[in-house]
Amino acid sequence: AKKWINIRKSYGNFYKVPRNQTKLTIMLENLGMNYDGRPHSGLDDSKNIARIAIKMLQDGCDLRVNERIHGGQLMTVSSSVPLEGAPAPQMPRYRN
Repeated sequence: AKKWINIRKSYGNFYKVPRNQTKLTIMLENLGMNYDGRPHSGLDDSKNIARIAIKMLQDGCDLRVNERIHGGQLMTVSSSVPLEGAPAPQMPRYRN
């Protein structure tokens, strides 16, 4: 993986909150959610991050790649850079 979405950065920019308000538990709290699972469990952290991403998409956020590795260095990707490759993720559709 050479490029990814840093959810903390996206959350802070979208909801206009300072970096100290982007801890996982604080983001969940501010969105009216509780932490599900055991803290610092990779699987549980991932599930909770996914819940945040879904809420951000529902709120109208356009999640885009915002970090990448180039030449071994971490680089920020401008949000004005056009999307590459696959289309933006869509909300899952559930059958009734």
